[in-house]
Amino acid sequence: MPHPDVLSMLLSRRAWHSLPRGLYRDASAFAADLANIWYKDWIFVAAGAELPKTGNYVTVKLGTYSVILVRGADGIARAFHNSCRHRGSRICSAEKGTAAKLVCPYHQWTYELDGRLLWAREMGPEFKPEAHGLGSVHCREVQGMIYICLDADAPDMAPLEAEAARYLAPHDPANLKVAFQSKIIESANWKLVLENNRECYHCSANHPALCVTFPDDPNLVGADDSSSSNFGRAHVERCEAAGLPAKYVIAQNEQWRFVRIPFLGSGVSYTLDGKAAVTKRVGKVPFDDAGSCLFFHYPNTWNHFLSDQVLTFRVMPIGPEETEVTTTWLVHKDAVEGVDYDLKRLTEVWTDTNDEDRRIVEENQKGINSPAYLPGPYSQVQEGGVNQFVDWYCRTLQDRLVGRNLAAAE
Repeated sequence: MPHPDVLSMLLSRRAWHSLPRGLYRDASAFAADLANIWYKDWIFVAAGAELPKTGNYVTVKLGTYSVILVRGADGIARAFHNSCRHRGSRICSAEKGTAAKLVCPYHQWTYELDGRLLWAREMGPEFKPEAHGLGSVHCREVQGMIYICLDADAPDMAPLEAEAARYLAPHDPANLKVAFQSKIIESANWKLVLENNRECYHCSANHPALCVTFPDDPNLVGADDSSSSNFGRAHVERCEAAGLPAKYVIAQNEQWRFVRIPFLGSGVSYTLDGKAAVTKRVGKVPFDDAGSCLFFHYPNTWNHFLSDQVLTFRVMPIGPEETEVTTTWLVHKDAVEGVDYDLKRLTEVWTDTNDEDRRIVEENQKGINSPAYLPGPYSQVQEGGVNQFVDWYCRTLQDRLVGRNLAAAE
């Protein structure tokens, strides 16, 4: 299916309705997503705490690209194409590791952690090592979250960096460590994974553990600014008065958003009893019941910043009907497992919730795969967040397929 058919499906989408069937399952629609969104936008790839020391590295597969993230001796995280400048072999095959230098296992070409080629055996007097450093990838670490952009011209990160400094710095991301990380494969299109996250219409019937403390009020967790909820407005005002940014703020193009919402009742964390999962508070959050700072960045991450922990969620597309979801639990770097937190208690709510969501989106994909599927209407009360994401997706893909002139004329 060529791109004109992808564009035709985008233009056929009715307002406040789900997407046409092909955008959730066709190989060429998936290819269009990769080329025009995933390869052009900033993509969250790792928590900074995954690279705590010099030489720590993580490898990431994004579509057909393989990328190395590595912490340099200067403390800066950098990204490089995982392809040797000799004959193209992958340099790092492990998902994670530590290396003093980056050495290609094929012919031992050796690179510094900043990508410079240090050594290449018997290449002759005309060979110029400085012309054969690793291919660099745009990389930015924003309040403990590492993003890459594969495009030559990366979008401006300054507005996000400014708001992230306000909303996330109180959680002191530089002084967190990884307590646990899980990876699951969901047999569904990446957009269904994001759509499911952007509403809690399904929560009460599907997430009993999460709903112990997480409110499913659409005025708090949808596309609303939370001020339409008296509960939410009071929480925001209390946090702001204590110097903790909490008001809803969204990017001009609606690609990212911050808002701080309360937990239910006396809850302070994602636990079955509502009590803190970690006794050592993170950063300078002024009180235990600060709720959760919800931060999403399209196309691939949503996150929860609490008083006792931080949870990051990374979505990576594998195929038209296959998506990897990585969840990372971060705690204060000095918190000791078995003393300051119990790992099962810390992780059980979101471990269960992730598996419940996996089943939900897989059934969603199976239903869409039926030729009988027709795009259905969203609830304007409950699914404003879904509509906002789908609007962003359609607008972004359309603009990049045909240019802004046509988009402006619609």
